[in-house]
Amino acid sequence: MAALSKSIPHNCYEIGHTWHPSCRVSFLQITGGALEESLKIYAPLYLIAAILRKRKLDYYLHKLLPEILQSASFLTANGALYMAFFCILRRGLLTIYMANLVLLFCITAAMYMFFFRCKDGLKGFTFSALRFIVGKEEIPTHSFSPEAAYAKVEQKREQHEEKPRRMNMIGLVRKFVDSICKHGPRHRCCKHYEDNCISYCIKGFIRMFSVGYLIQCCLRIPSAFRHLFTQPSRLLSLFYNKENFQLGAFLGSFVSIYKGTSCFLRWIRNLDDELHAIIAGFLAGISMMFYKSTTISMYLASKLVETMYFKGIEAGKVPYFPHADTIIYSISTAICFQAAVMEVQTLRPSYWKFLLRLTKGKFAVMNRKVLDVFGTGASKHFQDFIPRLDPRYTTVTPELPTEFS
Repeated sequence: MAALSKSIPHNCYEIGHTWHPSCRVSFLQITGGALEESLKIYAPLYLIAAILRKRKLDYYLHKLLPEILQSASFLTANGALYMAFFCILRRGLLTIYMANLVLLFCITAAMYMFFFRCKDGLKGFTFSALRFIVGKEEIPTHSFSPEAAYAKVEQKREQHEEKPRRMNMIGLVRKFVDSICKHGPRHRCCKHYEDNCISYCIKGFIRMFSVGYLIQCCLRIPSAFRHLFTQPSRLLSLFYNKENFQLGAFLGSFVSIYKGTSCFLRWIRNLDDELHAIIAGFLAGISMMFYKSTTISMYLASKLVETMYFKGIEAGKVPYFPHADTIIYSISTAICFQAAVMEVQTLRPSYWKFLLRLTKGKFAVMNRKVLDVFGTGASKHFQDFIPRLDPRYTTVTPELPTEFS
């Protein structure tokens, strides 16, 4: 058990910013590194989101850069202000453990898809994103009648038959899929009027697998082109990389499992029910097995809690607390950062790597050996590290590195 009531005589230089004795210089170094990494993360993210949402030129000229800078400054503050308050307060909070990743995502997906199917359940970007992923066919209400939809489908088929089909790669794949699923069944409650249920699921998988693959390729472009002249062979990893296929498999299987389950439930129950989305969403959440991401799972879960909280406020069932989201986020961040200092072994490796990236590796050069007195095993993974401290700025005579002892 951690003995958190004990105290130690060391100052913040001896424990925290061991690479430089000045608190101010260390803060500026952390801030600069965090800002650089934040821009690398958010710049391509916002650009891809803008392209997918088909933003107009005015957005790129006046809003894209401010939004990138706003998010980058937010993430930068997480890394920089922690070190600042470490120097000011020199204390922290206790740690917690994270829940099972896939199960959490299954539950989160089930609730998201239920709200997606409900009238006025989701709004804004979340609704638009889910409509893009699973398609408008799974929305319970549409602005057109089934008869009008069938008429449009027939009109498209007639126009399509009049024009000669070019046998490119995409055309061959489409022809192959259509030949397999041309005469498949479709339940009367299903709204995918152009496809039968089998074709509907297969096309959903192919579409979102392609999207996931392309997104991961785009994210790898900056690192690949850095080695364009030194290691040209690394460009092949841009297209043939395991992570590319993992993200594609995750998105593709999520959509196909959700659509397949929804169609199956319509067949066995002979109706289209919003409750089907809970079962279909839960089963679709198993797709997280292909792309295990704590970031995605925890972010979606937190946004789900936020959505349910505000719905409770609208219904008059839950009291409104000003700035509750900010307070919850601050506490959660403090707990995770406390764990990163006192019990690194309790963090997921991916999150620890993210913190190292955000701080340019400076999180790893804290003097954790003097923190072992608290009983958390702070230096468990840093047994061979002894910081090079300037005795002029220390309160306790520093231990010399092995090569000087």
